[in-house]
Amino acid sequence: MSITFTVNGNQYNVDDTQGEEKLLDFLHETLDLTGTKFCCGIGVCRACTVSVAKGQSTVEEPVIACSTALSTLNGTRITTVEGLSDGENLQPIQQAFLDHFSFQCGYCAPGFVMASKVFLGWLKNAPKMTEQQLDEAIANAIGEHICRCTGYVRYYQALKQEALAIIGNPADNRLSTEHAS
Repeated sequence: MSITFTVNGNQYNVDDTQGEEKLLDFLHETLDLTGTKFCCGIGVCRACTVSVAKGQSTVEEPVIACSTALSTLNGTRITTVEGLSDGENLQPIQQAFLDHFSFQCGYCAPGFVMASKVFLGWLKNAPKMTEQQLDEAIANAIGEHICRCTGYVRYYQALKQEALAIIGNPADNRLSTEHAS
């Protein structure tokens, strides 16, 4: 038997004897994709976050690559930070992070980028929300990510800018000016 999944659009089949191998090790050692970072090794820092969609679903979830076994990924589509840009064309969230000087040492950046990408995808179909609810949703999306250089405010500002671009359009009217109680 084998485990089949795609990484950045390329399909891979691995023998089920590799099922306990961690996704991060597979990315680094087999595919030479080193943008996903290894930091704590126990899924606390979230520097190793990638996005994963199951089957034909368009819904992506942030997944911690350092502690996710390959056996749990059969039939999934995995996107790493290397899979976001199209040559020199960055995703809007990547550009927003650059514009806000969010990166300092940059080690945690791939995890923040991937979690933000997943969040923005979710936000496109989210129900109408107040600005306070948006702030809480952003905190839920990236609030557990650890940045040793303390760049949190800049990551937050960049993500909020992109979130408002999605839901802040008055014609869209998904950002309510009313405050939640």
